[in-house]
Amino acid sequence: MDREAEAVDPADPSRKRRVHGMLKLYYGLNEEGKAADQPESLDPCDINGPHFDPEVYLNKLRRECSLGELMDQESCMVKQIRSLDSDMQTLVYENYNKFISATDTIRKMKNDFKKMEDEMDCLSANMAAITEFSACISGTLQDQHTQITKLSGVHTLLRKLQFLFELPARLNKCLELQAYAQAVSSHRRARCVLQQYSHLPSFKGIQDDCHAIMDKLAQELRQKFRDGGSSAKDLSECVELLLQLDEPAEELCDKFLSHARSRLETDLQGLEAEIRPALPSPSSKTDILEFIDRGCNEFVSSLCLVITSYQELFINHAQKGELASKNIPQMANGKLHVFVDDLAARYFSLVERRIQEEKGVGDNSLLVRALDRFHRRLQAVAKLLPGSAVPNQGTEIVVRAATERVKQYLSALQSFYMDSLTDVRQALAAPRLTVAGASVAAGGGLLGGPASGRDAPTSLPELLSSLSASILNQIKSVLASVHLFTAKDITFSNKPYFKGEFCSQGVRESLVVSFIKFVCQSSRQFCESAGDKGGSTPPALLLLLSRLCLDYETSTISYILTLTDEQFLVQHHSPVTAVTALCAEAREAAQKLLNHYVKVQGLIISQMLRKSVETRDWVNTIEPRNVRAVMKRVVEDTTSIDVQVGLLYEEGVRKAHSSDSSKRTFSVYSSSRQQARYAASYTPSAPMDTNLLSNIHKLFSERIDIFSSVEFNKVSVMTGIIKISLKTFLECVRLRTFGRYGLQQIQVDCHYLQMYLWRFVSDENLVHFLLDEIVGSTAHRCLDPAPMEQSVIEVICERG
Repeated sequence: MDREAEAVDPADPSRKRRVHGMLKLYYGLNEEGKAADQPESLDPCDINGPHFDPEVYLNKLRRECSLGELMDQESCMVKQIRSLDSDMQTLVYENYNKFISATDTIRKMKNDFKKMEDEMDCLSANMAAITEFSACISGTLQDQHTQITKLSGVHTLLRKLQFLFELPARLNKCLELQAYAQAVSSHRRARCVLQQYSHLPSFKGIQDDCHAIMDKLAQELRQKFRDGGSSAKDLSECVELLLQLDEPAEELCDKFLSHARSRLETDLQGLEAEIRPALPSPSSKTDILEFIDRGCNEFVSSLCLVITSYQELFINHAQKGELASKNIPQMANGKLHVFVDDLAARYFSLVERRIQEEKGVGDNSLLVRALDRFHRRLQAVAKLLPGSAVPNQGTEIVVRAATERVKQYLSALQSFYMDSLTDVRQALAAPRLTVAGASVAAGGGLLGGPASGRDAPTSLPELLSSLSASILNQIKSVLASVHLFTAKDITFSNKPYFKGEFCSQGVRESLVVSFIKFVCQSSRQFCESAGDKGGSTPPALLLLLSRLCLDYETSTISYILTLTDEQFLVQHHSPVTAVTALCAEAREAAQKLLNHYVKVQGLIISQMLRKSVETRDWVNTIEPRNVRAVMKRVVEDTTSIDVQVGLLYEEGVRKAHSSDSSKRTFSVYSSSRQQARYAASYTPSAPMDTNLLSNIHKLFSERIDIFSSVEFNKVSVMTGIIKISLKTFLECVRLRTFGRYGLQQIQVDCHYLQMYLWRFVSDENLVHFLLDEIVGSTAHRCLDPAPMEQSVIEVICERG
């Protein structure tokens, strides 16, 4: 009982699956309930196969298995039999209602099919009767049907003939009512028939009347098309009717474009009148934005309207029948492109002429807005007329305008820079400047005394700072104006040119780099002036420009280019000038300017010394009682130059000074020659010995390069100036002949110079050597070389 209860328990899903699986296995079914495609087993010992033989199976078991294995096999088989019995009972219990329902359904189907068979027999008999009756009727009416068909054909022919005879009157009526489409349709229906039977007099008369009427209708359509005052729909219908009347499509296209050209040329003439007004005056001339607005609102809008209407009439309109085979859209599209390109070229010429008149660089936003509106409106032409070159030509105009604008800004920056230098030159030439500012006039002298320093307008550092700041601010202002071309709300800014080449080559190279190069080149040009005094360029300006170029090399160039790259998102796809190259050029300009400054200042002082030597009679001069005024002027000018240079450049490195630098004495002859020169007797051979000893001394002395490049510090600059001055003094002395007192005056002057000049140079020995050479050369050129006592020289110099 427990086993039966377990077998019929429907709550065990795993048992149901196992039972169903065993049944499927027994009946040879797969998961879908279909017979599995497996080969049948031929083994008689396969208990599940169809060829199973019990005797063979038992004999095999007895031969192969022991008694214990046989007992186990028996118990296993008994369990399987019981399990199958239980499964069979379960299936019967579960499907009992289904079996009962299936039995009832089969019984009911037997009754229903019997009734259906009786109804089908009745239906078959009725169909046979109907077929027989229909055949009888058809046989009876056969003769009448043929006659009716013949009469119907005659009636149709009569209606067609009636239509043909009434066609002229119908066409006249349509012409009166302006029902042109109906008239053309009626004529097209009858045209082939009239043409076919035109050899008959009656049809020939109808055809002639119709041709006369259609010619009149075509004339009215042409007039309507020529006037162009109708709506687009009426105009389209007019063109289509003319084409159906075999009007040449090419001629229609030409007439339409000719009429449109006259109106568009009127707009172009109005624009040209604005460029060249009859009475030119500042108030009558419109700005660039108004000009572009008028061109867009009048010419471009009218052109777009013409393109749209033309396309609707000749290109986009679906052609039917014979018109479809004439390739009218291709022909019309070609004419439209030629028409648009021609008028657009004239319009672009006017726009470029107007843009070229925008010379001022004050407000760039007006031009950018005008170009943006110009470019934006041309996109409508691109959408209406794909493949047209007009949008690309418009973009090229924008590109050229932007490039030209960059050139104008570069020219403006260059003019601003030159004007700034003019202002600096005027400030340097002001009548009152501070001693502290050390501003020196073009001649190199100190302007104004100590009392005039309070009212000085400015100093060199202030001038440099003001010049550098104004240039930098102007560059920033120009970059801000040019940046409007790449603003996000400008339609053409996303073009490849404005994203790449305009930023790198246009702004960075053509504007910023070119301006920096201009600053360096224009500054170097100040070094090309000829003359002993350095031309008309104030030395202070040379010094200021050298410091400006040096500042550019150290920081300004890098800052400006970094600012440009960040502001314009410059991507260096094409080769650009490296920062190091610009810095090297700026440093070269600064070096050249500073060298020229040293040369100019040295030549100014040299000129004073040369005149003082050349204009004096050194043979017959009186005994010196004081220092010459020119030497005091040399020391004063050197001091003022030292202060001036110190305002812009650092001190520099000096060699250690000896404690008695200011009191060093100068003998008439160099120390290496003293014994020979102070011999008791002055024999004729003494000068030759002196020359020999002097030349030997020069061989072992350090060579002095007078015009060598100076370093960017005050000591180096002053050393260069003093070298040039003293070397000039030395060469002038070698060209003169001196008496006793002339030699003594040179001794006094050189000692005075020694007292003050040693403190300006990097190596005091340089001053000592040159002054020693001057005194020695003077003694060599002296007729009576009797030197002054050192104590007397010191008294005179201290008193001076």
